[in-house]
Amino acid sequence: MTETVTVVGAGLVGICTALSLAERNFTVRIIDKDAPAQGATYGNAGIISPWSVLPQAVPGIWKSIPGLMLGRHQVLKARVNQFPKLIPWGISFLRNTSPSKVERVSEAMSLLCNPSIELYRRHLKGTDHEDFLADSWYVHAFRSETKARRWDKTAIDYSMRRKFGAEIEFVADKELHEIEPALGPEFKAAVLIKNQARARSPEKIALALLNKAQKLGVTFERGEMQALYQTGDGWVVQCKDRQFSSQKLVLATGAWSAKLLRPLGISLPLLAERGYHVDFKNPGVSIQNSVMDIDAKVVASSMSGGLRLAGASEFCRIDAQPDANRQALMTRQAKAIAPELNTSTVSFWHGHRPSFPDSLPMVGEFNSHPNLFASFGHSHYGLMMAPKSGEILADLLEGRTHNMDVSAFRTNRFE
Repeated sequence: MTETVTVVGAGLVGICTALSLAERNFTVRIIDKDAPAQGATYGNAGIISPWSVLPQAVPGIWKSIPGLMLGRHQVLKARVNQFPKLIPWGISFLRNTSPSKVERVSEAMSLLCNPSIELYRRHLKGTDHEDFLADSWYVHAFRSETKARRWDKTAIDYSMRRKFGAEIEFVADKELHEIEPALGPEFKAAVLIKNQARARSPEKIALALLNKAQKLGVTFERGEMQALYQTGDGWVVQCKDRQFSSQKLVLATGAWSAKLLRPLGISLPLLAERGYHVDFKNPGVSIQNSVMDIDAKVVASSMSGGLRLAGASEFCRIDAQPDANRQALMTRQAKAIAPELNTSTVSFWHGHRPSFPDSLPMVGEFNSHPNLFASFGHSHYGLMMAPKSGEILADLLEGRTHNMDVSAFRTNRFE
């Protein structure tokens, strides 16, 4: 196999794709305007879960939206200048909340998320950084034992995970604090989702995989794509001071993808959904697993550089200024989870999740543009979905028949 492939985007989705292609003897180049493993890869909460099978659009979600937006935790925010795009996107989002559609989306999500731990371990093998992936549980921490017991028995979140094989357990106050000694006393119970993993550093995992790919011949080029166009049966990526040609082109450009494709006449309902995190160096406490404050919808995890709290969903323009109040709010939320946390040294980050209204990415070829491939739109699930997305694309470019139905990720599903 001597075909050349250019992958635009050096986050985990792009890097995993390049690695899978290189393992099948493609000649691969990665291009990104930034250093590798920045953006959403750098900023996420580190959860690697085979059981992340529940989309954002679920039955009855519309009832909770006012509370998410106006409650004290400010879980959801939408800036006014995004309303012209957000309203039609939101209508499409709500159309995906029927039980039958949630069932279909969950099955598709399982295809990407279920093999995530196995694939990361395979990719990390031989890098000397296998320890970047740690066994973990997902601790959903509740302030009310009654609410936790009710959700454990009735919430679609847990019933759907159980359907796909997750081992889930309810624990009350004493046992919860034995599992997570640093957890604050206001948390009275938890639902545990077992047999997961977490990234000690998502950035370092991505860089380790990039290094492995480079040893297989993958090259990395720094350049900001200004245009792409087809020439013959191949593609050209035009950057500011040079251009790159290849037979096949994969866009793994996250929230920027819709803008890049618009000049080709491809219109997509892809929105930038901003997330935030705060990192505390020298935290003085340790979180043993991935811990979600179920009310605030933020996740705390101990990483190689300290303790991270990540979360929030904000629909805004990519170039919008960050919410000035978010750092202080998230610091308070982190102190609620771990009251003994040392907050004297903190860094603040914001980035963008690429979100389609059905919570699924696009992974595949554009029918109207031969040899142009998509791998973006992974929403909140990019860390879990990246390695399998790369495998699916490598199968497709190699001409190998899929042993699963991947039509849910097709590029023309919104036409």
